Amino acid sequence: MRFGVFEADLETRELRKQGRRIRLQDQPFALLAFLLERPGVIVSREELRDKLWPADTFVDFDHSLNTAVNKIREVLGDSATSPRFIETVARRGYRFIAAVHMSGNADAVPQQLARVVPESQTDLPRPHRGVTRILFGLLQVMYLIFYVEALLHWHALDRIEIFNVGAPLVTSIVIVSTGVGIPLRFYLLSAVGFDHAQLGMKFHKIFLGILVFDLFWGIAPFLIVERIGFGPAFGATAALLYVPFAERTLVRMAYPNAG
Repeated sequence: MRFGVFEADLETRELRKQGRRIRLQDQPFALLAFLLERPGVIVSREELRDKLWPADTFVDFDHSLNTAVNKIREVLGDSATSPRFIETVARRGYRFIAAVHMSGNADAVPQQLARVVPESQTDLPRPHRGVTRILFGLLQVMYLIFYVEALLHWHALDRIEIFNVGAPLVTSIVIVSTGVGIPLRFYLLSAVGFDHAQLGMKFHKIFLGILVFDLFWGIAPFLIVERIGFGPAFGATAALLYVPFAERTLVRMAYPNAG
């Protein structure tokens, strides 16, 4: 059974990553195999206990189960807060959320495979989550610098006239938008900094507003067009118009299981 760059051989009880065997103890492997056979389905802790720990076995079940799950996540490079493979469903159990593919006879594929996470969520590359989070955070810092610079030099806005619109209106729009943008950027910066597990879902919900907001601030280089010239201002604006889509991509890479 293949998932991501991993392959689990249920007959030989071996786990491989890109063809290289990874050591995983019997109990965690049995747990992983049981979840792989039921992808997309919440498996209760009681089911796992009945399947993996016989009734006459005297063991601290909760501790043993948590230890097995942690060992699986360790070898898969998974995270409990932002899972790519094994999701913890509070007070219910666990669910394998990545796409699973069967090698060999297609008739052997369980029906539950129809309920796995859509392939579109696995199309993005999987760099280290720390890298994507840092890049996302740096974009928020960039916007904060834009806002602070605009407020520090707000008097220079008096000389700006866009589409024959007078300076007072431009100044008001810039000041109001910075008043909204600063708390927004601090929220996103703190959320990614503390690795808020629901950031992906929340960003997905407010993306349209962020898109409109960021597209407006994409023309920020034209505020200093007199100093840098039209060509550099146009080029910088063209690059900034892509930034909100880059933010969305980074969030999807760091939090792939968002709504």
